[in-house]
Amino acid sequence: MRKKKSKGQIVLHIVFLLLMVAYILPFVCLVASSFTDETALVQNGYSLLPSKFSLEAYKTVFRTPMKMIRAYGVTITFTLAATLLSTVVMSLLAYPLSRPNFIWRKQLNFFVYFTMLFSGGMVPSYLLIRNVLHIDNTILVYILPGLVSAYYVMIIRTSYRAIPDELVEAAKIDGAKELFICFKIIIPLSKASIASVAFLFLVEKWNDWMTSMLYIRNPDLYSLQYLLQKLLREADALKNYTGLGMSSELMPTETMRFAMAIVAAGPVLVIFPYFQKYFTKGMTLGGVKG
Repeated sequence: MRKKKSKGQIVLHIVFLLLMVAYILPFVCLVASSFTDETALVQNGYSLLPSKFSLEAYKTVFRTPMKMIRAYGVTITFTLAATLLSTVVMSLLAYPLSRPNFIWRKQLNFFVYFTMLFSGGMVPSYLLIRNVLHIDNTILVYILPGLVSAYYVMIIRTSYRAIPDELVEAAKIDGAKELFICFKIIIPLSKASIASVAFLFLVEKWNDWMTSMLYIRNPDLYSLQYLLQKLLREADALKNYTGLGMSSELMPTETMRFAMAIVAAGPVLVIFPYFQKYFTKGMTLGGVKG
């Protein structure tokens, strides 16, 4: 039996090592390509080490450093603000949905679930944000729309349901009110699921570029993702514009794509290890029990 278990463990370890290599190698290739000279990349293809080291792609990305720093600041500001506010709102909304003694629980659950299936669409949302709320071309347009995700609310609600009712009943016998139970018992015991949801929401907000495209006209309020996309479009247009008499090799559009991926994903890669210990446990609790 021990030999069988040991063989099984060895096979399992090999499989996971292969999976790890399959995830790591593309990222290493991405980093190496971003530090490779444009001409060398086109001629030699992709490799795990730069065939000809060059910082030209990063110089092109940061050719206007103040714009990049400003875009970083805007993105960090609205990402953190939206994540914090959204986590609080969704955590509080999920609490009554999880309590069996809440008389409107079924109706509210249906209302939240219904928004997962149907939405108003882009045009009504645009008219609401611009003509009713008047928050277009402000930083609030990044924060307020999409503040609550029905899917994430359901995950948090399910994690709340996994907490034994005996804890809540014991607290009520001792005279605890609903707010005390929510903030002192339910939420602390569900921090793994809440942290997982917060991280997923943070990644969504960090990668948001469409909001800038639709609602932002002030260049000082561009998000990082939209600014990078705008720079790449300009680089492609400049490279293809033969009327300038420029050599296409002077504009490193291919290596620039990889450099932009590193610039955009870097902060999230730094933050992820702090959420990793909550991620698997939180998603398991929120997604399995029912």
